[in-house]
Amino acid sequence: MTKSYARGLSALFCVCLMGTTALSVAMPDQNRSDVENRTLAQWPSLSWTAVKDGSFMEGVDAYFTDQFPFRDSWTGLHARLELLMGKTELGDVFVCDDETLIAKVPQPDQTLVDKNLAAVAALTGKTDIPVSLALIPSAAEIWKDFLPTGTENYAQTDLIAQAEEFSMADIYTALSSNADQDIFYRTDHHWTTLGAYYGYQAILESMNMTPLQQSDFTITTLSDDFNGTLYSNSGVHWFTPDSMESWVTDDGLIITSWRTGTEMEGVLYDTNYLTQKDKYSTYLGGNQPLCVIKNENLPEGRKLLLVRDSYSDALAPLLSQSFGEVHLLDLRYYRASVAQYATANDIDQIVICYSIPNFITDVNLALLYQ
Repeated sequence: MTKSYARGLSALFCVCLMGTTALSVAMPDQNRSDVENRTLAQWPSLSWTAVKDGSFMEGVDAYFTDQFPFRDSWTGLHARLELLMGKTELGDVFVCDDETLIAKVPQPDQTLVDKNLAAVAALTGKTDIPVSLALIPSAAEIWKDFLPTGTENYAQTDLIAQAEEFSMADIYTALSSNADQDIFYRTDHHWTTLGAYYGYQAILESMNMTPLQQSDFTITTLSDDFNGTLYSNSGVHWFTPDSMESWVTDDGLIITSWRTGTEMEGVLYDTNYLTQKDKYSTYLGGNQPLCVIKNENLPEGRKLLLVRDSYSDALAPLLSQSFGEVHLLDLRYYRASVAQYATANDIDQIVICYSIPNFITDVNLALLYQ
């Protein structure tokens, strides 16, 4: 390497560095990345304590990383380069054939798993109302044949086997029997409404009830431009977006939400989210402590209580067509006694409905002891 070449290379590097710095200063800070679906770091507050403990410089580093000019384009380029180098896992997301992204499920802390199963048992012992489990395997289990060769992934059937002492809805069989269909999104970790339908069937069959057929629902496309959490986490921004569907109209339904802690009118599908990155929150309007769906067309229908995670956002509208009332409690936000709530509201059946990746990591199930 000649001296002139080395000097030219150094000069080019300095120009790029200075240009990037100038762009960082000139361009306004962004509060949020819609592509990554997260809040971006801002310039940290300067204080002697922050300088002394190193948090100020950590904040500066996070600021420049998050506010890097044209960050979204760079993250996509970085993902492409990683794939060219032979990587098949980006940000705990497996990049699979057929334009499919699948969230990795790591080996769980068995102590936490045992505690969560014990909490379900505790609830069963605290109430005379029947309690059952509806464990939802994720795409990493049902579509495991899509996974790159040699990948390490938790066998979710292990949890199902461990939970055999409980009354259970066999969602594993319902999904695995239909694995050739679009039962999971390919850019998001949730199941599609079709996948939720097969879960709905399994739950009703476990209660000796007859589920509705697909032809009984009104299927409408909500969006064909859904890029979910796996799109955001992996940096793979060039796969074909997913389509989202609604299956239920709100005829005869009264939806009540306690989103902010006070009673307010809720919705089955909040179409305002269809213009935003977080399109999955269209279902029921997203996270909330408590939501109740009452079907006035089934005045004598049974009352179902779901202790649930976000998978039930797509499931609840389907259940509303077979129950007089569907009550949804999210233990991330609802902190009172589940047993007392069920008794006070004359619930006929309690279902603990969780995706397996959430069940093995959730620390809020301990609230079932109340």
